[in-house]
Amino acid sequence: MVSSRGWGLQYSWPNILFIYYGLKRPEPLVDALAHHFRITLMSEDFPVRRAAPQVWSVAALCRAIADALDARFNPVRVAGEITGFVRAASGHCYFSLKDSGGQLRCAMFKRAATGLAFAPREGQRVEVSGRLGVYEPRGELQLVVEAMVEAGEGNLYEQFVLLKARLQAEGLFEAERKKALPKRIRGIGVVTSLGAAALHDVVSALQRRVPHIPVLIAPASVQGAHAAKELAQALQTLYALAQRSAEVDAGTGASVLDSKNTVPIDVILLVRGGGALEDLWSFNDEALARVLALSPVPVISGIGHETDFTIADFVVDLRAPTPTAAAELCAQPLEQLRQAAGQLQLRLQTAVLRTLDRESQRLDQVASRAGRPAALVSRLQLRLSSVGQRMAYAPTQHLQIQQTRMLASQAKLRNAVHQSAERQRSRLAQLGVRLGALDPQLVLGRGYAWLQDETGQALTGTTQMQIGQRVQARLSDGTADLLVQTLRPGPG
Repeated sequence: MVSSRGWGLQYSWPNILFIYYGLKRPEPLVDALAHHFRITLMSEDFPVRRAAPQVWSVAALCRAIADALDARFNPVRVAGEITGFVRAASGHCYFSLKDSGGQLRCAMFKRAATGLAFAPREGQRVEVSGRLGVYEPRGELQLVVEAMVEAGEGNLYEQFVLLKARLQAEGLFEAERKKALPKRIRGIGVVTSLGAAALHDVVSALQRRVPHIPVLIAPASVQGAHAAKELAQALQTLYALAQRSAEVDAGTGASVLDSKNTVPIDVILLVRGGGALEDLWSFNDEALARVLALSPVPVISGIGHETDFTIADFVVDLRAPTPTAAAELCAQPLEQLRQAAGQLQLRLQTAVLRTLDRESQRLDQVASRAGRPAALVSRLQLRLSSVGQRMAYAPTQHLQIQQTRMLASQAKLRNAVHQSAERQRSRLAQLGVRLGALDPQLVLGRGYAWLQDETGQALTGTTQMQIGQRVQARLSDGTADLLVQTLRPGPG
């Protein structure tokens, strides 16, 4: 475990200088440190034997440096990658050009910026022409850009975009493959550098929120040529421990964890502080991404700041904007756990008391019945007597019911026969009346005659008769023989 004092030594420049203060001849080391950290060392703290230099005013020295730069370099043409691009309200543009070895501040004034044929963007690789000088109000080296042309996207950014597209096509970023955080975390693994400020932030957050959960740190470099490989190795070490813990939980592994694995790993934090794209480049390694995809437990990334994104952030199960936020995601405050446990205890206690009360009441009832057997026998005898009476009277009652039903059916049948006969008589009378109305004799009574020939065939028209033919007319009271003398056909 690295103490806070150890971190202080690594990031406190006065402490570093104090280490070398007692050396016998500090001048070469002082010069090297001053050049490396770009600090000014006072002669009374580090006496250096050299001739007294000319005393310059700040403005005069800045102008002299600017003149020397102008005479030595200008005009210059520089290729690099845009970072920190800002367009002010005045129309002036401020940004920096960088590559793997350095960075240069630039200013492009409105008169030059209005002539650009494209919109500069973060990470774009460009070639600029301008004059190198010193911005005197801050004493900074500055390139005043007069022209800018595209040179393709920055190499690092282009690699990032290509790798991201390829891994996304393979499905490494799909939400379906991401694992949810466990509801109860027994141990946390942390992968980062022992000298990183992120480690201090994570440990502080975990100590504050979940001091009861053990933390296992797998150290690895977070920057440099070998950082990606070390990060992958640290992750694989934690994977093995997590797998062993899972086997023990399932009953397929050792019954007791050995001394090298006393922490069951349920979640892993991959953290690092902020930095430029090249500082975070180790987390854009393809091999590291594939190792992250094989994790048996959820992995939370907290790399850089909220606006920083790496390939690792897309592969892990959950991304946090900062290392501290990553620790908080998997560390439910102890007070909340205590409150939840208290609520569960209260619910369990209430349920137990209710069960005891209910069973006690049932026991009292059973004891009451068992304490008075005579009353129980009396109730049973009463029930038996009632059942016997119902069984004795049941056949008689059934016969009476059937007789009543039969008499009722007979009455209904008689009524039905009588009603049917009445309906038939009424219908017969109606038919007689209708038949009587059709009697031909009634028609003859009204003055009509019925004519027929000698064969008895009815004559209904003049076409059936001939002059001199004998016909018989049937009247209401008899018949008459007629002779046809004249035929006068009507219009019908």
